[in-house]
Amino acid sequence: MSLSAALGIAQSSLFTTSRQTSTVSRNITEAQNPDYSRRTAALATMAPGVQAYSIQRSTNEALFRHNLAAISSQQGQRFVQAGLDHLQTAVNGVDNASSPATAISNLQKALQFYAATPSNLSLAENTIEMARQTVAALNNGTDAIQAFRTQTDAEIATAVADLRQLLSDFEANNQAIVKGTQAGRDVNDELDQRDRLLKKISEYVPISTQVRGANDMVITTRDGAMLFETSARAISFEPTNGYDPTTVGGQVRVDGVIIAGGSGGNTTAGGKLAAMTQMRDEVSMTMQAQLDEVARGLISAFRETGGGPDAPGLFTWPGAPGMPPAGVATVGLAGSISINPAMDSSVGGNPHLLRDGGANGAGYVVNATGGSSFSDLLIAYGDRLNEPLAFDAAAGAGTGVSVATYASNTIGWLESLRKDAASGSESKAALLSRTTEALSNATGVNIDEEMAMLLQLEHSYQASARLIKAVDDMLAALMGAVR
Repeated sequence: MSLSAALGIAQSSLFTTSRQTSTVSRNITEAQNPDYSRRTAALATMAPGVQAYSIQRSTNEALFRHNLAAISSQQGQRFVQAGLDHLQTAVNGVDNASSPATAISNLQKALQFYAATPSNLSLAENTIEMARQTVAALNNGTDAIQAFRTQTDAEIATAVADLRQLLSDFEANNQAIVKGTQAGRDVNDELDQRDRLLKKISEYVPISTQVRGANDMVITTRDGAMLFETSARAISFEPTNGYDPTTVGGQVRVDGVIIAGGSGGNTTAGGKLAAMTQMRDEVSMTMQAQLDEVARGLISAFRETGGGPDAPGLFTWPGAPGMPPAGVATVGLAGSISINPAMDSSVGGNPHLLRDGGANGAGYVVNATGGSSFSDLLIAYGDRLNEPLAFDAAAGAGTGVSVATYASNTIGWLESLRKDAASGSESKAALLSRTTEALSNATGVNIDEEMAMLLQLEHSYQASARLIKAVDDMLAALMGAVR
């Protein structure tokens, strides 16, 4: 081997080692960055030695795809669990202390005491007060549900704006990657940024990706709607400023396709938007229907009979003197139920009308003699609270049960969802952790491996330096001989 060839090999080795060392150093610097993929210098035998012809980025498409899916599932589950916990406290209170079921139980006890001593005005007032608390539980529950829907609608609007911005950032990033790839430039940093953006986008909607020529990427939702192709597609949503039980919220559309909400406590929703839609339109409205049915059951249980068509008694509503339709939920009834003014002493009513009847006129009086010990009607009301009623099956809390049992069932329904949500959150968080760890193991930086590589590169550098020193000595001896 000639001295010039040996010197060329040594110089090539030094250059390659320098590039490898720079790559390893960058890996070590970015070791704690979860969005960084490990780089390696690709080597090739090229005269007069080995050269690093490119810097390659570690990838694993299958693991990355699973990680994106896990992110979507976990984000959707987190919102559902948080929403259910919020509704439980807002509607039913801590330990269900302010729930309609607790209020009805207190009303039943007050009614029993009043029936035992029907002449006692204080017991009559106490019974009316328990009825007021029952009405307050239903009214406040309705207000809490509709406030939650309003808040969720605003969060959907914010999420849509965030998603639009992410897609705008993705468009700029994708263009830089395509142009860089076509120009033969190193685009690994841009690819890392693209993966980071994909992870953020998957928090809002579950996505699928396809890479075309020049590293150009296309994004679709799990349902097949086009989210990005060369440019970001339209995401439309019309927010609603305030909600009442009759309000129908706007839908989120991606390229004209509706993002459907999930279902169940262990939700099928992928991403925040589907979970938000589920909580606003399914869970909240089901809870509202349940409260409406409790209100209808109370109006029915305390109705007055005898002087004509049945009419609301202790509990009334805007449709009085008519009764709410039987067997179906009257939308918003829980928010409009009230105490009959004829029995409410705070507005000049007579509490003993609950004992005697006649809130709807003389034709409905049951205690015709005005006896102070008359308790038949009070006992009848207590019996009605325990009689089966035909509730709307669509409300999901059962049918053919008493109003007291139905109110308890609404708590059980919500607690069942919360239990499923907690279980789903735990399993989906574990899945995300496992996929993230597996992806990191496959594409991330291992400090031990990088330090071992640095040691090898140091030895390679030393060998090249020694070769150069030997060639230099030989050239010096040759020049000395010539002189």
